[in-house]
Amino acid sequence: MEIQGLKQSIAFCEAQGLSKCFQAYAKECAAEDILEIGFNSNSGYTYIALENGVSICSMLGRDVEYLVTDFETGREGFFDDYSKALGI
Repeated sequence: MEIQGLKQSIAFCEAQGLSKCFQAYAKECAAEDILEIGFNSNSGYTYIALENGVSICSMLGRDVEYLVTDFETGREGFFDDYSKALGI
């Protein structure tokens, strides 16, 4: 597991976002392996990227969204529910 884009001092919104991401991880998918945890300074999203291809994201400490990326086409889709992100 790698940590990307976070500094030693984490801003309030980033901390809130990570907290919400970890809460969603614990509730929805704690058995999934974590690939990466980080902050994207271009988008403002904190995230937990999972090995199954779903990322749990929060922008500026808001409610979490689940991001799925099609690596063949580059298209991204956001879902408000983890099972929808998995296509279940």
